[in-house]
Amino acid sequence: QVQLVESGGDLVQPGGSLRLSCEASGSVVNINVMGWYRQAPGKERALVAQMFSDGSRNYADSVKGRFTVSRDNVKNTVYLQMNSLNSEDTAVYYCNALIRGFDRSYANYWGQGTQVTVSS
Repeated sequence: QVQLVESGGDLVQPGGSLRLSCEASGSVVNINVMGWYRQAPGKERALVAQMFSDGSRNYADSVKGRFTVSRDNVKNTVYLQMNSLNSEDTAVYYCNALIRGFDRSYANYWGQGTQVTVSS
């Protein structure tokens, strides 16, 4: 089995910064893509940023220039550095990864979510 464990969510003032972390553990052979989604109250879950095994990145338009996604492939960990936060960034942030396990098949995994609240 594979688990994704997130950390770093918090209450932050507008204009502030936060860094989220997500570590994959368990039967991890290879991680294809790893990234972050978010879900605000009353809205659907949406992609924030993701990083592929070849180093390429994909960002939502609303976070380009403010958020940076990175990976530590040795630690099977993905990070999301969030700068210049505003109230529209308030949401539950979910880690997501496409992982190949010991059975050599790929499966999609989600973390439990971490709350980010931007408020003065």
